Amino acid sequence: MSRAETVSVSVRPRPLWTLGLFRDELRTTFRRWRTLALLGVLAAVPVLVGIAVRIETGDGSSGGGGGGGPAFVSQITNNGLFLVFTALAATLPFFLPMAVGVIAGDAVAGEAGAGTLRYLLVAPSGRTRLLLTKYATVMVFCLAATLVVAVSALAVGALLFPLGDLTTISGTRITFGEGLLRALLIALVVAASLLGVAALGLFVSTLTNSGIAAMATTVGLLITVQILDQIPQLHALHPYLFSHYWLSFADLMREPVHWDDVTRNLGLQALYAAVFGSAAWARFTTKDVTA
Repeated sequence: MSRAETVSVSVRPRPLWTLGLFRDELRTTFRRWRTLALLGVLAAVPVLVGIAVRIETGDGSSGGGGGGGPAFVSQITNNGLFLVFTALAATLPFFLPMAVGVIAGDAVAGEAGAGTLRYLLVAPSGRTRLLLTKYATVMVFCLAATLVVAVSALAVGALLFPLGDLTTISGTRITFGEGLLRALLIALVVAASLLGVAALGLFVSTLTNSGIAAMATTVGLLITVQILDQIPQLHALHPYLFSHYWLSFADLMREPVHWDDVTRNLGLQALYAAVFGSAAWARFTTKDVTA
């Protein structure tokens, strides 16, 4: 074996190095005040919703009711578990994707802006491994943010409202234990619904050395897509927008479960993750890193 081959072998990244890089990235991300502030805001949303419903129904009225979207609000007073579904429905259109967009947008651009990206690439991790580690960290944040909303809502629901067997959207009764399992499944589906935004934000993050610019651009694109999804004249475009099937998780509270829109949503998120993840890889692996 030549000396060049020996050096190549000696600096080849090992699995333990990859795990260590991932662990360090998680530690860095979840220790930032920005991340903690975002999780705090997400945890506060179910509290505000629960208090608002409690005040509205304090006179004994059933409350909730009208309007579009998942029929969960009117059920909260009967069963606090419905606050989990309501909180996820309230945060998914904007709060959750905005938080993910901020973390994803800052993933690469923030390192470049702080001058630490070059030093990360000096270590034997490789650009592909580093990018995958960044995306995996954002995926963990997607799950953590969703669980923060769900757990906060469950705690507030248990404090302010009764718990017990619940009635599905289809009108059938299921046990509280099955309801908890459905709540967990819904939380996982909601977390998976954010993977498209995460890939988009990561791609934007590779285009600039400014973390603030990357975060603002990602959130701006998110708002633009949401607006486009509300314009009736663009109905032919709607099924291809990553946000179109987000609220399909309500079908998991039917009996039997309606899987069609849920699988369309997950498939669409996988497509966005593949397209923008590949674009991020192509850009990052050819990018001239000077910071």
